[in-house]
Amino acid sequence: MSNTPTAELAAFIAGLHYEQIPAAVRERVKDIMLDAIASALAGTRGEEVKQIRALAGALGASREASIIGGDKLSLAGATLLNGYLVTAVTVCDVHRPTLYHTTPQVIPGALALAERDGASGKALLTAVAAGLETSVRVANGTHYSAFRARGWHSPGVVGPFGGAAAVGKLCGFDAGKQLMAFGLAGSQSAGTFAHWGTPTIKFHQCRGALSGLMAGLLAQTGFLASSEILVHKDGGIYNAYSDGGKPELLTGGLGQQWQLEQISLRLWPAASSVQSVITALFALAEKHNLRPADIAEVRVALSPGVYDMHGTLAWDDKFKALLSMPYITSIVLHDRACWLDQFEPARIADKAVDAFARGKVKVRADAAVQGTATIVEIKTTAGVTHTDNRPVAKGDAADPLSRAEIVAKLNTAARGVIPEAAARRIVTLVDTLERVDNVRELLDAARAV
Repeated sequence: MSNTPTAELAAFIAGLHYEQIPAAVRERVKDIMLDAIASALAGTRGEEVKQIRALAGALGASREASIIGGDKLSLAGATLLNGYLVTAVTVCDVHRPTLYHTTPQVIPGALALAERDGASGKALLTAVAAGLETSVRVANGTHYSAFRARGWHSPGVVGPFGGAAAVGKLCGFDAGKQLMAFGLAGSQSAGTFAHWGTPTIKFHQCRGALSGLMAGLLAQTGFLASSEILVHKDGGIYNAYSDGGKPELLTGGLGQQWQLEQISLRLWPAASSVQSVITALFALAEKHNLRPADIAEVRVALSPGVYDMHGTLAWDDKFKALLSMPYITSIVLHDRACWLDQFEPARIADKAVDAFARGKVKVRADAAVQGTATIVEIKTTAGVTHTDNRPVAKGDAADPLSRAEIVAKLNTAARGVIPEAAARRIVTLVDTLERVDNVRELLDAARAV
Protein backbone atom coordinates (compact mmCIF):
# COMPACT_ATOMS: atom_id res chain seq x y z
CA MET A 1 0.00 0.00 0.00
CA SER A 2 1.33 3.46 -0.94
CA ASN A 3 2.64 5.87 1.68
CA THR A 4 0.20 8.72 1.09
CA PRO A 5 -1.74 10.89 3.57
CA THR A 6 -4.98 8.94 3.12
CA ALA A 7 -3.12 5.62 3.43
CA GLU A 8 -1.41 6.80 6.61
CA LEU A 9 -4.76 7.73 8.14
CA ALA A 10 -6.28 4.40 7.05
CA ALA A 11 -3.41 2.49 8.65
CA PHE A 12 -3.83 4.40 11.91
CA ILE A 13 -7.58 3.73 12.05
CA ALA A 14 -7.15 0.04 11.18
CA GLY A 15 -4.52 -0.40 13.89
CA LEU A 16 -6.32 1.56 16.60
CA HIS A 17 -7.21 -0.36 19.77
CA TYR A 18 -9.24 0.75 22.76
CA GLU A 19 -6.19 0.63 25.02
CA GLN A 20 -4.37 3.16 22.81
CA ILE A 21 -7.00 5.83 23.45
CA PRO A 22 -6.04 7.94 26.49
CA ALA A 23 -8.47 7.79 29.40
CA ALA A 24 -9.32 11.49 29.12
CA VAL A 25 -10.11 11.08 25.42
CA ARG A 26 -12.37 8.10 26.15
CA GLU A 27 -14.32 10.21 28.62
CA ARG A 28 -14.57 13.01 26.09
CA VAL A 29 -15.96 10.54 23.54
CA LYS A 30 -18.59 9.51 26.11
CA ASP A 31 -19.51 13.18 26.59
CA ILE A 32 -19.91 13.63 22.85
CA MET A 33 -21.97 10.44 22.48
CA LEU A 34 -24.25 11.41 25.35
CA ASP A 35 -24.68 14.87 23.85
CA ALA A 36 -25.54 13.35 20.45
CA ILE A 37 -28.25 11.20 22.02
CA ALA A 38 -29.61 14.27 23.82
CA SER A 39 -29.60 16.20 20.56
CA ALA A 40 -31.46 13.40 18.78
CA LEU A 41 -34.11 13.25 21.50
CA ALA A 42 -34.58 17.00 21.12
CA GLY A 43 -34.66 16.52 17.37
CA THR A 44 -37.85 14.50 17.58
CA ARG A 45 -39.55 17.91 17.73
CA GLY A 46 -37.99 19.06 14.46
CA GLU A 47 -40.46 20.33 11.89
CA GLU A 48 -39.13 18.39 8.89
CA VAL A 49 -38.50 15.12 10.73
CA LYS A 50 -41.67 13.52 9.36
CA GLN A 51 -40.39 13.99 5.81
CA ILE A 52 -37.02 12.43 6.59
CA ARG A 53 -38.82 9.65 8.47
CA ALA A 54 -40.84 8.87 5.36
CA LEU A 55 -37.67 8.70 3.26
CA ALA A 56 -35.93 6.55 5.86
CA GLY A 57 -38.86 4.14 5.94
CA ALA A 58 -38.65 3.73 2.18
CA LEU A 59 -34.99 2.68 2.25
CA GLY A 60 -35.63 -0.89 3.36
CA ALA A 61 -38.21 -3.24 4.80
CA SER A 62 -36.06 -4.77 7.56
CA ARG A 63 -36.16 -3.50 11.15
CA GLU A 64 -32.81 -4.26 12.76
CA ALA A 65 -31.72 -0.81 13.95
CA SER A 66 -33.24 1.53 16.53
CA ILE A 67 -34.42 5.10 16.11
CA ILE A 68 -33.53 7.34 19.06
CA GLY A 69 -36.86 8.28 20.61
CA GLY A 70 -38.65 6.10 18.05
CA ASP A 71 -39.05 2.49 16.95
CA LYS A 72 -36.91 0.48 14.50
CA LEU A 73 -36.04 0.73 10.83
CA SER A 74 -33.56 -0.79 8.40
CA LEU A 75 -29.84 -0.25 8.84
CA ALA A 76 -29.89 2.48 6.17
CA GLY A 77 -33.14 4.02 7.37
CA ALA A 78 -32.02 4.25 10.99
CA THR A 79 -28.68 5.77 10.01
CA LEU A 80 -30.38 8.41 7.87
CA LEU A 81 -33.12 9.29 10.35
CA ASN A 82 -30.90 9.31 13.46
CA GLY A 83 -28.46 11.49 11.56
CA TYR A 84 -31.20 14.00 10.92
CA LEU A 85 -32.55 13.81 14.47
CA VAL A 86 -29.15 14.72 15.91
CA THR A 87 -29.05 17.91 13.83
CA ALA A 88 -32.77 18.64 13.44
CA VAL A 89 -33.08 21.44 16.01
CA THR A 90 -29.51 22.77 15.72
CA VAL A 91 -28.36 21.71 19.19
CA CYS A 92 -25.63 19.21 18.23
CA ASP A 93 -21.85 19.57 18.38
CA VAL A 94 -19.61 21.72 16.19
CA HIS A 95 -15.93 21.79 15.32
CA ARG A 96 -15.72 25.57 15.19
CA PRO A 97 -12.57 26.03 13.07
CA THR A 98 -14.26 24.25 10.15
CA LEU A 99 -17.97 24.77 10.94
CA TYR A 100 -18.32 21.01 10.92
CA HIS A 101 -20.90 19.04 12.92
CA THR A 102 -19.26 15.69 13.58
CA THR A 103 -21.76 13.53 15.45
CA PRO A 104 -24.63 13.37 12.92
CA GLN A 105 -22.31 11.66 10.43
CA VAL A 106 -20.30 9.44 12.77
CA ILE A 107 -22.57 8.16 15.52
CA PRO A 108 -25.78 7.01 13.70
CA GLY A 109 -24.08 4.49 11.42
CA ALA A 110 -21.94 3.23 14.28
CA LEU A 111 -24.98 2.73 16.51
CA ALA A 112 -26.94 0.95 13.78
CA LEU A 113 -24.15 -1.43 12.87
CA ALA A 114 -23.15 -2.09 16.49
CA GLU A 115 -26.77 -2.88 17.36
CA ARG A 116 -27.23 -5.17 14.37
CA ASP A 117 -24.08 -7.12 15.19
CA GLY A 118 -24.39 -7.04 18.99
CA ALA A 119 -21.06 -5.28 19.43
CA SER A 120 -19.62 -4.48 22.85
CA GLY A 121 -19.58 -1.02 24.34
CA LYS A 122 -15.79 -1.02 24.14
CA ALA A 123 -15.96 -1.71 20.39
CA LEU A 124 -18.53 1.05 19.90
CA LEU A 125 -16.49 3.56 21.88
CA THR A 126 -13.39 2.75 19.84
CA ALA A 127 -15.30 3.07 16.56
CA VAL A 128 -16.82 6.42 17.52
CA ALA A 129 -13.41 7.72 18.61
CA ALA A 130 -11.99 6.63 15.25
CA GLY A 131 -14.81 8.34 13.36
CA LEU A 132 -14.64 11.59 15.31
CA GLU A 133 -10.85 11.80 15.01
CA THR A 134 -10.98 11.06 11.28
CA SER A 135 -13.68 13.68 10.78
CA VAL A 136 -11.85 16.51 12.47
CA ARG A 137 -8.54 15.68 10.81
CA VAL A 138 -10.04 15.51 7.33
CA ALA A 139 -11.84 18.80 8.03
CA ASN A 140 -8.66 20.49 9.26
CA GLY A 141 -6.89 19.39 6.11
CA THR A 142 -9.34 21.22 3.85
CA HIS A 143 -7.68 24.60 4.59
CA TYR A 144 -11.09 25.83 5.63
CA SER A 145 -10.90 29.45 4.46
CA ALA A 146 -10.10 28.38 0.89
CA PHE A 147 -12.62 25.53 1.05
CA ARG A 148 -15.37 27.84 2.36
CA ALA A 149 -14.57 30.50 -0.27
CA ARG A 150 -15.68 27.94 -2.88
CA GLY A 151 -19.06 27.55 -1.17
CA TRP A 152 -18.59 24.07 0.30
CA HIS A 153 -20.38 22.98 3.49
CA SER A 154 -18.10 20.80 5.65
CA PRO A 155 -20.61 18.20 6.94
CA GLY A 156 -21.63 17.00 3.50
CA VAL A 157 -18.08 16.86 2.20
CA VAL A 158 -16.17 15.63 5.26
CA GLY A 159 -18.91 13.64 7.00
CA PRO A 160 -18.72 10.46 4.90
CA PHE A 161 -15.08 9.97 5.94
CA GLY A 162 -15.93 9.95 9.64
CA GLY A 163 -18.83 7.58 9.10
CA ALA A 164 -16.65 5.26 7.01
CA ALA A 165 -13.95 5.19 9.71
CA ALA A 166 -16.46 4.18 12.41
CA VAL A 167 -18.02 1.50 10.21
CA GLY A 168 -14.59 0.19 9.19
CA LYS A 169 -13.55 -0.09 12.81
CA LEU A 170 -16.67 -2.07 13.74
CA CYS A 171 -16.17 -4.33 10.72
CA GLY A 172 -12.54 -4.99 11.62
CA PHE A 173 -11.05 -3.58 8.42
CA ASP A 174 -7.37 -3.89 7.70
CA ALA A 175 -5.59 -0.83 6.33
CA GLY A 176 -6.33 -1.76 2.72
CA LYS A 177 -10.07 -2.06 3.18
CA GLN A 178 -10.17 1.11 5.28
CA LEU A 179 -8.39 2.93 2.48
CA MET A 180 -11.04 1.74 0.00
CA ALA A 181 -13.77 2.87 2.41
CA PHE A 182 -12.22 6.33 2.46
CA GLY A 183 -12.10 6.36 -1.33
CA LEU A 184 -15.78 5.43 -1.52
CA ALA A 185 -16.60 8.03 1.13
CA GLY A 186 -14.88 10.77 -0.86
CA SER A 187 -16.77 9.78 -4.00
CA GLN A 188 -19.95 10.83 -2.17
CA SER A 189 -18.65 14.13 -0.77
CA ALA A 190 -21.07 16.95 -1.53
CA GLY A 191 -23.00 19.87 -0.07
CA THR A 192 -22.82 23.65 -0.51
CA PHE A 193 -23.90 26.80 1.29
CA ALA A 194 -26.38 27.53 -1.50
CA HIS A 195 -28.87 25.80 0.84
CA TRP A 196 -28.23 28.09 3.83
CA GLY A 197 -31.47 28.95 5.61
CA THR A 198 -33.25 25.81 4.40
CA PRO A 199 -33.54 22.33 5.96
CA THR A 200 -31.35 20.92 3.20
CA ILE A 201 -28.33 22.34 5.03
CA LYS A 202 -29.17 19.77 7.74
CA PHE A 203 -29.88 17.04 5.20
CA HIS A 204 -26.17 17.23 4.31
CA GLN A 205 -25.44 15.72 7.72
CA CYS A 206 -27.77 12.74 7.59
CA ARG A 207 -26.88 12.03 3.97
CA GLY A 208 -23.23 12.10 5.04
CA ALA A 209 -24.03 9.47 7.68
CA LEU A 210 -25.67 7.22 5.10
CA SER A 211 -22.77 7.77 2.68
CA GLY A 212 -20.29 6.71 5.35
CA LEU A 213 -22.31 3.57 6.05
CA MET A 214 -22.53 2.69 2.34
CA ALA A 215 -18.82 3.36 1.85
CA GLY A 216 -17.92 0.97 4.67
CA LEU A 217 -20.35 -1.78 3.69
CA LEU A 218 -19.31 -1.63 0.04
CA ALA A 219 -15.60 -1.68 0.93
CA GLN A 220 -16.30 -4.76 3.03
CA THR A 221 -17.21 -6.62 -0.18
CA GLY A 222 -13.82 -5.84 -1.71
CA PHE A 223 -15.10 -3.05 -3.97
CA LEU A 224 -12.23 -0.91 -5.27
CA ALA A 225 -11.82 2.87 -5.11
CA SER A 226 -9.07 5.47 -5.37
CA SER A 227 -6.15 4.81 -3.08
CA GLU A 228 -5.56 8.54 -2.64
CA ILE A 229 -8.88 10.37 -2.48
CA LEU A 230 -7.67 13.43 -0.58
CA VAL A 231 -4.54 14.71 -2.34
CA HIS A 232 -4.79 13.11 -5.78
CA LYS A 233 -3.75 15.74 -8.36
CA ASP A 234 -6.75 15.01 -10.56
CA GLY A 235 -9.84 15.26 -8.39
CA GLY A 236 -8.55 14.68 -4.87
CA ILE A 237 -10.84 16.39 -2.38
CA TYR A 238 -8.23 18.87 -1.21
CA ASN A 239 -7.36 19.89 -4.77
CA ALA A 240 -10.85 19.86 -6.26
CA TYR A 241 -12.62 21.46 -3.29
CA SER A 242 -9.86 23.71 -1.99
CA ASP A 243 -6.43 25.06 -2.90
CA GLY A 244 -4.55 21.85 -2.21
CA GLY A 245 -5.46 21.92 1.45
CA LYS A 246 -3.17 21.30 4.38
CA PRO A 247 -2.59 17.52 4.28
CA GLU A 248 0.01 17.80 7.04
CA LEU A 249 -2.88 18.49 9.44
CA LEU A 250 -4.48 15.21 8.41
CA THR A 251 -1.70 13.04 9.77
CA GLY A 252 0.44 15.20 12.07
CA GLY A 253 0.55 13.80 15.61
CA LEU A 254 -1.72 10.83 14.90
CA GLY A 255 -2.27 8.98 18.16
CA GLN A 256 -0.50 11.63 20.23
CA GLN A 257 -2.65 14.70 19.65
CA TRP A 258 -6.34 13.87 19.65
CA GLN A 259 -8.08 16.49 17.55
CA LEU A 260 -11.55 15.28 18.61
CA GLU A 261 -10.93 17.12 21.88
CA GLN A 262 -11.46 20.34 19.91
CA ILE A 263 -15.12 19.48 19.27
CA SER A 264 -17.48 21.92 20.99
CA LEU A 265 -20.95 21.12 22.33
CA ARG A 266 -24.02 23.33 22.30
CA LEU A 267 -26.08 24.09 25.37
CA TRP A 268 -28.88 25.79 23.44
CA PRO A 269 -30.82 24.96 20.23
CA ALA A 270 -29.57 27.83 18.12
CA ALA A 271 -26.88 28.46 15.53
CA SER A 272 -23.46 27.28 16.66
CA SER A 273 -21.83 30.60 15.77
CA VAL A 274 -24.06 32.63 18.10
CA GLN A 275 -23.74 30.49 21.23
CA SER A 276 -21.27 33.06 22.59
CA VAL A 277 -23.95 35.75 22.29
CA ILE A 278 -26.43 33.62 24.21
CA THR A 279 -23.78 32.99 26.88
CA ALA A 280 -23.21 36.75 27.19
CA LEU A 281 -26.92 37.58 27.25
CA PHE A 282 -27.62 35.16 30.10
CA ALA A 283 -24.62 36.44 32.03
CA LEU A 284 -25.68 40.09 31.70
CA ALA A 285 -29.37 39.47 32.38
CA GLU A 286 -28.70 37.42 35.49
CA LYS A 287 -25.91 39.63 36.87
CA HIS A 288 -27.87 42.87 36.50
CA ASN A 289 -31.40 41.43 36.75
CA LEU A 290 -32.35 42.96 33.41
CA ARG A 291 -35.92 42.80 32.13
CA PRO A 292 -37.12 43.88 28.67
CA ALA A 293 -38.86 46.94 30.11
CA ASP A 294 -35.54 48.08 31.63
CA ILE A 295 -33.69 47.92 28.30
CA ALA A 296 -33.36 50.81 25.88
CA GLU A 297 -31.07 49.10 23.37
CA VAL A 298 -29.02 45.95 22.86
CA ARG A 299 -25.91 46.18 20.67
CA VAL A 300 -24.39 42.92 19.43
CA ALA A 301 -21.04 42.95 17.63
CA LEU A 302 -20.20 39.90 15.52
CA SER A 303 -17.31 38.99 13.27
CA PRO A 304 -18.09 39.81 9.62
CA GLY A 305 -18.46 36.14 8.70
CA VAL A 306 -20.92 35.40 11.50
CA TYR A 307 -22.79 38.63 10.81
CA ASP A 308 -23.27 37.67 7.16
CA MET A 309 -24.90 34.40 8.23
CA HIS A 310 -26.93 35.49 11.24
CA GLY A 311 -26.94 39.27 11.67
CA THR A 312 -29.96 40.17 9.55
CA LEU A 313 -31.69 36.81 8.98
CA ALA A 314 -35.48 37.00 9.19
CA TRP A 315 -37.30 34.87 11.77
CA ASP A 316 -40.46 34.07 9.85
CA ASP A 317 -40.26 30.33 10.53
CA LYS A 318 -38.89 28.05 13.22
CA PHE A 319 -35.67 27.10 11.46
CA LYS A 320 -34.73 30.68 10.60
CA ALA A 321 -35.55 31.78 14.14
CA LEU A 322 -32.97 29.29 15.42
CA LEU A 323 -30.39 31.11 13.29
CA SER A 324 -31.54 34.72 13.59
CA MET A 325 -29.48 36.95 15.89
CA PRO A 326 -32.16 39.64 16.41
CA TYR A 327 -34.81 37.09 17.37
CA ILE A 328 -32.50 35.01 19.59
CA THR A 329 -31.40 38.15 21.43
CA SER A 330 -34.97 39.21 22.04
CA ILE A 331 -36.28 35.84 23.15
CA VAL A 332 -33.43 35.18 25.59
CA LEU A 333 -33.97 38.53 27.28
CA HIS A 334 -37.75 38.06 27.38
CA ASP A 335 -37.87 34.45 28.61
CA ARG A 336 -34.54 34.03 30.43
CA ALA A 337 -34.60 30.66 28.68
CA CYS A 338 -33.46 29.22 25.36
CA TRP A 339 -34.89 25.84 24.53
CA LEU A 340 -37.35 24.55 21.94
CA ASP A 341 -40.37 26.29 23.48
CA GLN A 342 -38.74 29.61 22.62
CA PHE A 343 -38.87 28.76 18.90
CA GLU A 344 -42.43 27.54 18.54
CA PRO A 345 -44.62 29.47 16.04
CA ALA A 346 -46.75 31.09 18.75
CA ARG A 347 -43.66 32.41 20.54
CA ILE A 348 -42.11 33.66 17.31
CA ALA A 349 -45.34 35.53 16.55
CA ASP A 350 -45.46 37.29 19.94
CA LYS A 351 -45.80 41.01 19.19
CA ALA A 352 -43.68 42.18 22.13
CA VAL A 353 -40.81 39.81 21.29
CA ASP A 354 -41.00 40.78 17.62
CA ALA A 355 -41.12 44.52 18.32
CA PHE A 356 -38.14 44.30 20.68
CA ALA A 357 -36.12 42.38 18.07
CA ARG A 358 -36.91 44.94 15.38
CA GLY A 359 -36.66 48.10 17.43
CA LYS A 360 -34.16 47.56 20.22
CA VAL A 361 -31.68 44.95 18.95
CA LYS A 362 -28.85 46.39 16.85
CA VAL A 363 -26.53 43.80 15.31
CA ARG A 364 -23.38 44.92 13.53
CA ALA A 365 -20.28 43.47 11.92
CA ASP A 366 -17.01 44.39 13.60
CA ALA A 367 -13.70 43.49 11.97
CA ALA A 368 -12.06 43.57 15.41
CA VAL A 369 -14.24 40.64 16.56
CA GLN A 370 -12.72 37.30 15.61
CA GLY A 371 -14.42 33.98 14.85
CA THR A 372 -17.43 33.33 17.05
CA ALA A 373 -16.50 35.83 19.76
CA THR A 374 -18.88 38.70 20.52
CA ILE A 375 -19.26 41.99 22.33
CA VAL A 376 -22.72 42.50 23.79
CA GLU A 377 -23.73 45.89 25.21
CA ILE A 378 -27.06 46.46 26.93
CA LYS A 379 -28.09 50.05 27.56
CA THR A 380 -30.77 50.48 30.19
CA THR A 381 -33.55 53.05 30.29
CA ALA A 382 -31.65 54.59 33.20
CA GLY A 383 -28.73 55.32 30.88
CA VAL A 384 -26.37 52.67 32.24
CA THR A 385 -24.54 50.41 29.77
CA HIS A 386 -23.52 46.87 30.73
CA THR A 387 -20.95 45.08 28.54
CA ASP A 388 -19.88 41.47 28.10
CA ASN A 389 -16.84 40.81 25.91
CA ARG A 390 -17.19 37.07 25.33
CA PRO A 391 -14.35 35.24 23.51
CA VAL A 392 -15.95 31.77 23.53
CA ALA A 393 -19.34 30.23 24.23
CA LYS A 394 -20.24 27.99 27.11
CA GLY A 395 -19.73 24.52 25.68
CA ASP A 396 -16.79 25.54 23.52
CA ALA A 397 -13.75 23.28 23.63
CA ALA A 398 -12.06 26.05 25.64
CA ASP A 399 -14.99 26.17 28.12
CA PRO A 400 -16.46 22.66 27.89
CA LEU A 401 -19.72 21.40 29.31
CA SER A 402 -19.37 19.13 32.31
CA ARG A 403 -20.85 15.64 32.27
CA ALA A 404 -23.53 16.92 34.66
CA GLU A 405 -24.48 19.71 32.26
CA ILE A 406 -24.75 17.23 29.39
CA VAL A 407 -26.92 14.96 31.54
CA ALA A 408 -29.18 17.92 32.33
CA LYS A 409 -29.46 18.65 28.61
CA LEU A 410 -30.38 15.02 27.94
CA ASN A 411 -33.02 15.02 30.68
CA THR A 412 -34.58 18.17 29.23
CA ALA A 413 -34.56 16.74 25.71
CA ALA A 414 -35.94 13.37 26.86
CA ARG A 415 -38.96 14.85 28.61
CA GLY A 416 -42.10 13.58 26.90
CA VAL A 417 -40.10 11.43 24.45
CA ILE A 418 -38.82 8.53 26.58
CA PRO A 419 -39.50 7.61 30.22
CA GLU A 420 -37.34 9.17 32.93
CA ALA A 421 -36.05 5.72 33.87
CA ALA A 422 -34.89 5.19 30.30
CA ALA A 423 -33.01 8.51 30.33
CA ARG A 424 -31.27 7.51 33.56
CA ARG A 425 -30.42 4.14 32.00
CA ILE A 426 -28.82 5.84 28.98
CA VAL A 427 -26.61 7.93 31.25
CA THR A 428 -25.51 4.88 33.26
CA LEU A 429 -24.74 2.83 30.14
CA VAL A 430 -22.72 5.60 28.50
CA ASP A 431 -20.87 6.28 31.75
CA THR A 432 -19.82 2.62 31.89
CA LEU A 433 -19.72 1.94 28.15
CA GLU A 434 -16.43 0.03 28.26
CA ARG A 435 -18.12 -2.54 30.52
CA VAL A 436 -21.28 -2.99 28.42
CA ASP A 437 -21.29 -6.44 26.79
CA ASN A 438 -23.88 -5.65 24.12
CA VAL A 439 -24.82 -2.14 22.98
CA ARG A 440 -28.35 -3.29 22.27
CA GLU A 441 -28.93 -2.41 25.93
CA LEU A 442 -28.20 1.23 25.10
CA LEU A 443 -30.40 1.28 22.02
CA ASP A 444 -33.23 -0.42 23.90
CA ALA A 445 -33.15 2.43 26.41
CA ALA A 446 -32.98 5.09 23.68
CA ARG A 447 -36.09 3.90 21.83
CA ALA A 448 -39.53 5.26 22.74
CA VAL A 449 -41.56 2.54 24.42
